[in-house]
Amino acid sequence: MIIQQAPPEWRTTHWFNTPAPLSLAALRGRVVMAVAFQMLCPGCVAQGLPQALRVRETFREEDVAVIGLHTVFEHHDAMTPISLKAFLHEYRIAFPVGVDDPDASGPVPKTMRAYELRGTPTTLLFDRAGRLRRHAFGHVPDIQLGSELMALVKERDPALIGEATPASRTCTPDGCS
Repeated sequence: MIIQQAPPEWRTTHWFNTPAPLSLAALRGRVVMAVAFQMLCPGCVAQGLPQALRVRETFREEDVAVIGLHTVFEHHDAMTPISLKAFLHEYRIAFPVGVDDPDASGPVPKTMRAYELRGTPTTLLFDRAGRLRRHAFGHVPDIQLGSELMALVKERDPALIGEATPASRTCTPDGCS
């Protein structure tokens, strides 16, 4: 699924493991895998974060940016940025992690609300042009995620690299040009 409109920018209050705050716009040109998680979420600790670490180890940083979004919608007092800092150290999570901006009007933080996340873990995949291409709640099997990421890495976006558009290509039974 390709969502043509620009996805909302992340709304964060703190960043860890990066010298400056990150944005989707700043990551344009790379595939982005964002994993929304909570440090007290069993599925996040057992599946979502280890999977993000495997993706980070497998793909080149120039091709795939792995980003964590700590989206706290329950147990707010226990999951503070100070607690998160210790958690990231203990679990050796070195990829950038942003803290979703709490919303004063309710328990669901702003980025979580903007992306209509149903819970954690949630995986968001963005193509090199910054379009949201995958929005998956729960566990995505490694082989499926790897296949989707590789397809996005290998995908050529004519708008980004100046190639002829697919519509201008001609194909015959002997091949395409």
